[in-house]
Amino acid sequence: MKNRRKLSGVCGTWRTFFWFVVLFVFSFVLFSTMFVFKGKFRPVVRTTISFSTAKAVLRRESVTLSPSVSIREAVKLPEQTLVFLKYPPSLRLYTKDDLICVFSGGGDSSKLRKEYPTAVDSDKFNGQIVRCPETPRGFNVSLAVSRWTADDHIPAGPTHQWDWLVYDAVIDHDNSTVVFVKGLNLRPGRVADVSRYECVYGWDFARHNRLIRSDVISAAQEIIRCRTPFTVLDGPKSAHGPVKVSVRIKGGTGMLPSIAQPGRIINPPRRKPFEMCVCTMTRNAAAVLREWVMYHAGIGVQRWFIYDNNSDDDIIAEIRDLESRGYNISRHFWPWIKTQEAGFSNCAIRARSDCDWVAFIDVDEFYYIPSGQSLTSIIRNHTVSDTIGEIRTPCHSFGPSGLRNRPRGGVTEGYTCRVILPERHKSILRPEAMNETLINVVHHFHLKDTFTFADVDKDVMVINHYKYQVWDVFKEKFYRRVATYVADWQNDENVGSRDRAPGLGTRPVEPPDWAERFCEVNDTGLRDHVCERFKDNKTQRLIWEREEDEDRLKKASLAHNRIARQI
Repeated sequence: MKNRRKLSGVCGTWRTFFWFVVLFVFSFVLFSTMFVFKGKFRPVVRTTISFSTAKAVLRRESVTLSPSVSIREAVKLPEQTLVFLKYPPSLRLYTKDDLICVFSGGGDSSKLRKEYPTAVDSDKFNGQIVRCPETPRGFNVSLAVSRWTADDHIPAGPTHQWDWLVYDAVIDHDNSTVVFVKGLNLRPGRVADVSRYECVYGWDFARHNRLIRSDVISAAQEIIRCRTPFTVLDGPKSAHGPVKVSVRIKGGTGMLPSIAQPGRIINPPRRKPFEMCVCTMTRNAAAVLREWVMYHAGIGVQRWFIYDNNSDDDIIAEIRDLESRGYNISRHFWPWIKTQEAGFSNCAIRARSDCDWVAFIDVDEFYYIPSGQSLTSIIRNHTVSDTIGEIRTPCHSFGPSGLRNRPRGGVTEGYTCRVILPERHKSILRPEAMNETLINVVHHFHLKDTFTFADVDKDVMVINHYKYQVWDVFKEKFYRRVATYVADWQNDENVGSRDRAPGLGTRPVEPPDWAERFCEVNDTGLRDHVCERFKDNKTQRLIWEREEDEDRLKKASLAHNRIARQI
């Protein structure tokens, strides 16, 4: 009996041990399986290839699979090619000195050309836009990093032609998508038939079964307004990257290529921080921007939006200097040529959540109020009715005023002779009054039916347009006109247009009497006002004058006089 109980105890102990082992094995198998399915399991693979071969394979794989900079796409424009770089998160952005533009002619290595970019800008999606020189016919463009010793380069992406492209898109305050299109050739100032178009959203336009189609709300000039699908408004997360939008012409040439990723450029609803803002589109305005901003700040402007149309001067440094002095100014890179109307529409959307009123003027245009009132006071006096959505101001065009060099104190101090009759008008806009089409022609917008405009008498306020400056400045207008529907001056078309200088033809050749032209009446009103209000009593210089500018202008004047004596 005692032996039997002893045997029974031993058997019980072995039975407990057996079930413990079974449970341990089962748990091990279960957790190992979970680790495998969660991707934690890392099997060891023995290779039969050599170490050097494996290293080469791993190098190729790391280039392909690891997060790296890539070329999203490129756009060929006249005189330059824009290359859009896509960066993984947290990777350092390249500088202009880091990059080289590489042009290759098919598979022929003898046709390889390398040039440095003219500039590198940031885009609105944390990438970069590299401005490469014009791509030669028959060549592709890619980029290399200057510190690379081999002929490696970032592989080229899709390349688009500028004259047939959806190039930008923004989501407006009402959640519609405003799409900017080149190539539709719609008539200026006219509304087009929306039934001819539809908007298309997607990550890959080649996969037609994955596209989202949307109705068009309005179509005019170079702007299509679409109903934004809810899935786009929610900001879908996808491995494919941000969603793009394009426009399809029904029954016609199909869908346009697109680089446009719709995003918001407006702030959430709140009390507007600025009563008076200014928007301009310009190129190479570094020499005049300081005077233009400081003067208008003195009459009531609080915020400036600078749409930079491919400048290659020091405008970025000038804007940073103005920012450091407390001026609320921002630069927005807008590389699209002959798109001033579209750029102004984009700026009007951007300014809507910040500004009560926005003026659309050029950097050679200055508001002059003879009474000395502020710009905001003039606006309040002309907007007693809530139905006023736009204030229109006449312009006086000034000539070279006998000068042959840039005036030392700036345009307001130097040019005092003008054409007698006013030309055109420029507008100050209440953004809420804009028509949904965003049509604008010669700096004024089409308004909603519930709004109208008010004209300002030229004796109350006028714009001094320093249109015909000294020849070295004026000849830059022959480079390219920014307006969409205005012919470039070097083209032999619309020669009689009011945009052109009378009698100049199509070549930038200085007439012998240029300095005396466009001088029908002396007008020193703004000059006298500037000297009274904007001169520093201690230095006797205008507040925008720099000492180095004065030295530079003196040297330029001496050089000009020497050349004149030699002639």
